[in-house]
Amino acid sequence: MAKPVVPEDRHEWLSFEDPEEDRTWIFDITFLSSSWSCIYGHGCQGVLTGPAEHLEQGCCSYGAHFIDDEDVAAVTTAAAALTKRQWQLKPKAKRNGIVGKDEDGARTTRVVDGACIFLNRPGFAGGVGCALHIGALEAGERPLDWKPDVCWQLPLRLEERTDEHGHVTSLVREWKRRDWGAGGHEFHWWCTDSPEAFRGRVPVYRYLEDELVELVGRPVYDLLVRELVVRRKQATPLPHPAIRR
Repeated sequence: MAKPVVPEDRHEWLSFEDPEEDRTWIFDITFLSSSWSCIYGHGCQGVLTGPAEHLEQGCCSYGAHFIDDEDVAAVTTAAAALTKRQWQLKPKAKRNGIVGKDEDGARTTRVVDGACIFLNRPGFAGGVGCALHIGALEAGERPLDWKPDVCWQLPLRLEERTDEHGHVTSLVREWKRRDWGAGGHEFHWWCTDSPEAFRGRVPVYRYLEDELVELVGRPVYDLLVRELVVRRKQATPLPHPAIRR
């Protein structure tokens, strides 16, 4: 008898109705219950076509796509608050701005010398990594309030659709290679595929609490946590595919 085929990328999902809106929420609880954590600077190989840990670019090798005018305005305001000590490429931003375009004409953060204009390169005295992240922390604020929306949401993804009756279905899941477009499948490495990134001390729904609250609101987040806590007491969560392989 042939051995049964087991799908490789199995996830468990939780859904419930929004208590205040005509909306159904669906959550990828396999990812949200996992031990994923950002390992930028601690083994992250980046999103180029070969291993590039030494470049310390993380997922900043490309311009971050702006969602709308409000997103552009918020990042522009945050950039103005950064000092030369915090931001290596501030002089270049003063000359040509922070907004660029991709090959399809969509607005992004400008790419300079092969990476985002906000990325401080290795050796910079003010610290390697995102200048917006550094500036926010030094100001005692949340990095998610300074960064482009797509940057603070990664590796979460919110997808929404509205049916013919106006009911909204909102899906919160992990960001996959396909979400980068065709080029995502060419990455040498992507963190939600890799067991090295699953070594956090708390589950993702706790680790990314601020980000989840921004995406879904506090009442829905609290409902999600309550359900996940109950489930953890009743059964062992399905391990994430990256650590089942």
